[in-house]
Amino acid sequence: MVKNKLLRVLLIILGFISLGLGMVGIILPILPTAPFLLLTSFCFVKSSEKFNKWFLNSKIYKRYLENFAKNKVMTLKGELLLLLGVSLLLLTTMFFVNNLIVTIILTCLIFCKYLYFVIFVKPVTKTEYQTLRGTLDNA
Repeated sequence: MVKNKLLRVLLIILGFISLGLGMVGIILPILPTAPFLLLTSFCFVKSSEKFNKWFLNSKIYKRYLENFAKNKVMTLKGELLLLLGVSLLLLTTMFFVNNLIVTIILTCLIFCKYLYFVIFVKPVTKTEYQTLRGTLDNA
């Protein structure tokens, strides 16, 4: 957990902003949900044990992230939407920044992101995903 009080407050604020954007992403298919919820989780882990526990027990976390966090599985559709959404955000950043070093770093990040999902995240059918989620609910 971060010791600096100002940084903790900023991380909490960023966590709630990203949670709000993730919730909007649930309704609007053009906005990716998972990256914002992952950012929410990261911010709360680094800033507040209370908010982290609250988020981990929320229906949003349980429905959209818990299966990924515990089993490293996603539906193929979910995986593609996440990868394409994040790639679009990174490519947009590359376009507007127009700096060679930033472009190289973001290109490496995009490559590593796809490599991670190919190696570590198992694509499953929607039925398998829901079965695993049901198993988590009973645990």
